[in-house]
Amino acid sequence: MDRAELAAFLRSRRERITPADVGLPAGARRRTPGLRREEVAQLAFISPEYYARLEQSRAPRPSAEVLSGLARALRLSDAERAHLHHLAGAPPAPRGPSREVRPSILDLIQRLPQAAATVISAGFDILAWNDLAAALLEDFSAVPPRERNLVRRAFLGPHRDGQILYGVSDLDDFALHSAQRLRATAARYPDDPAVASLVRDLLAGSPRFRELWESHDVTDEPTLRKTFQHPTVGPITVNCDVLDIADRDQRVVIYTAVPGSPSEEALRLLSVIGTQRMVGSR
Repeated sequence: MDRAELAAFLRSRRERITPADVGLPAGARRRTPGLRREEVAQLAFISPEYYARLEQSRAPRPSAEVLSGLARALRLSDAERAHLHHLAGAPPAPRGPSREVRPSILDLIQRLPQAAATVISAGFDILAWNDLAAALLEDFSAVPPRERNLVRRAFLGPHRDGQILYGVSDLDDFALHSAQRLRATAARYPDDPAVASLVRDLLAGSPRFRELWESHDVTDEPTLRKTFQHPTVGPITVNCDVLDIADRDQRVVIYTAVPGSPSEEALRLLSVIGTQRMVGSR
């Protein structure tokens, strides 16, 4: 534990936050910028005396619960949270799967006009997508965030146009591998409420998921090709490539069709019509 560096880091993070940032009244006669020590202590659910000792390099090593409270109160980024744990001499405990997509990744998927691309969290939440992905799968902007989850969609629905998971050809394989991958995710992020809630819902609502979950398997085999039964343009067979974003525990999933194939023509048509249904389609 580096008490002096920890104290300096806490002071610097405290001084950059205004009371308005955390919903506190500004008040008067603030001698220093940012929050007062007692305000940070209140937000972190620790005693003002203990927090003062931390900033004076006199406190014992803080517990994981205290570090979590400080990170929340001081609005630390993932990198700052890891640094806080390092200064305190404690390994950083992951809060949960990152749900923030880097701007460069958002730009990347928009630069793939002939490919459908999504960014998926470790918990199978759809975090970002390009226009062709919305046309091939669904318009995720019109779906509540809680429902933008592929495992929830696969096992619990709702299903667009009566199709289970977009009419995908490898549903059984996806169900198996997603349950296995979700088990590994739940082990990595045991304190994440969203992952825990998803698992509870799946166990309660899907006997098939419950069967797969109870197998305790955690392997994950990629699917290299699949076919979507699209309600407007019919079957579309695509190659499926996955790029791992290791630092955020996310994946970029890219669907492309073989050049010159009917599926490539179908994707081109989808890029034109977008998420709108063609007249007379079902």
